[in-house]
Amino acid sequence: MDSAQVTLASVAPVFSVMRIASNGHVSCYERNKAELCQELGLQPRYLRFQHLFSIISHNNCVLMRMGHLKAILSPDHLLFLDFRAGPGIEAWLREELVPQLLGKGQLATYSLPFEFWALEGILQHKIGELQRMLADLEPSVLHTLEGVLNPQLLSLDRSQLHALLQTSRSLSELETDVRVFRESLLNILDDDELISDLCLTRSDGKPAVTHADEMELLLDSYLRQADEAANSIRGLKELIDDSESVVFLNLDSHRNIMMRLSLQLTMGTFSLTLFGLVGVAFGMNLQSNLEEDPRAFWLITGLLFMGSGIMWRHLLSFLGHHLEPSAKPPLPSMLRRNVSSKDAFGKRESKPESSGFNSRRHTFMNR
Repeated sequence: MDSAQVTLASVAPVFSVMRIASNGHVSCYERNKAELCQELGLQPRYLRFQHLFSIISHNNCVLMRMGHLKAILSPDHLLFLDFRAGPGIEAWLREELVPQLLGKGQLATYSLPFEFWALEGILQHKIGELQRMLADLEPSVLHTLEGVLNPQLLSLDRSQLHALLQTSRSLSELETDVRVFRESLLNILDDDELISDLCLTRSDGKPAVTHADEMELLLDSYLRQADEAANSIRGLKELIDDSESVVFLNLDSHRNIMMRLSLQLTMGTFSLTLFGLVGVAFGMNLQSNLEEDPRAFWLITGLLFMGSGIMWRHLLSFLGHHLEPSAKPPLPSMLRRNVSSKDAFGKRESKPESSGFNSRRHTFMNR
């Protein structure tokens, strides 16, 4: 029995915890999962942090995960689990978050409880990280698109296409993170009870109404920033899609040029081969008395080249005649009706009323 308990204790996960009190005191220690659950009064499933972005309220605690950040908010302290897992998290906690928790945040109302400052600091860090990633990707995307769509280049640079593929993949990953972050905030804003649960500091057993309003305003401000980032990402992806269309049109144009050149060469070869049959006939061991004339060779050779050139030109004109459209493409029925109605209206305006009933009506109106 003792050995089984020792075995279970040895495999239990251990968290590296940083505790930030409401007065700014910072302490670091290690706790296993069972001890931490007993200390906070939580069930083990709440410490799994399965979702990449989540905000859950339970047992007068707010459990948050924002990427690498795993935090537990309470009315008087803030716990960060595995704070060394992400790059630069520990430095941010000590250098930026602690001063912000002491009253240097961006909230308009400075008489709010401790959990407001902690929630603001975490959301501000995450949306700032997403915005920095977007600011790093945007110049790279625009520079790559400028290189891909350069009209001075006759062929596409594969390195530029590879760079565009990499930036597009990174942009899609960032779009997923922004979308999940936005949905996590939107799910809370759509439920008044969840907003009230985030207000841990209570008055007479119930959260203050003003605290719930302030919490909604706080979450809504970061939701707007997430919407702006999502719109910027959507605009960049539309530019990439448009550039892909231009690239495909460019490739189709080059392919059509090569096909036309191949067809012209094929027609030229056919013309030379057809008139070359005459040379084959003269090359046979037949007596025609033309081989005795010194001018016959040049005359027949000139006629062969001339005939081949004439036939090639006729084939090219035939090709151009069938490739060019014989008539303008028909307009859609609705568009044709609109054009015809406009033309008729224009004619009615420009036509003078000089005869018949119109002239008499004009005279009567003048009288």
